[in-house]
Amino acid sequence: MPVLYVIACGGRPAADLPDFVADAQRDGWVVCVVATPDGLKFLDAGKLEAQTGFPVRSRYKQPDEPDVLPPADAFVVAPATFNTVNKLAAGISDTLALGLLNEGIGLGRPVIAVPTPNVGLSNHPAFKASLRTLREWGVTVVFDPASVPPLDSDPTTPPPPFPWPALVDALRALPR
Repeated sequence: MPVLYVIACGGRPAADLPDFVADAQRDGWVVCVVATPDGLKFLDAGKLEAQTGFPVRSRYKQPDEPDVLPPADAFVVAPATFNTVNKLAAGISDTLALGLLNEGIGLGRPVIAVPTPNVGLSNHPAFKASLRTLREWGVTVVFDPASVPPLDSDPTTPPPPFPWPALVDALRALPR
């Protein structure tokens, strides 16, 4: 069975990863979760470890330590923060999550990224350039600028729903 690395960055949607992981598993993926340091704050690592059978990794291992995760066949970054999107497009590997993604891109593995910026960050020139770069590299970007709430929106209004259905569709469209 193919192996999917789900990379979780710091954002509320990371708390909903168990449902996405279950969808991916039903579709025949072996799922491993890797979190950025801030991503760990938003997810239930114990629940995801029980669900996947693998530890949730967030730090580089020592070179002489065995890898506890099987090699990835594909990657999903959900949610993908402004910071991660821009660092990935610049080839920066200062976290395990970014290092794995950069290796995956270099090896030609499929990558799906689902950015979740606010309106100010979604309009930032670096973000727009990073999305273009990632798409040029073959990364599937699931992002609808119209879904970003306006800056002056009522703070008590819940944010728009994370596009889990679009992500599942993108994952199902990957060649295996």
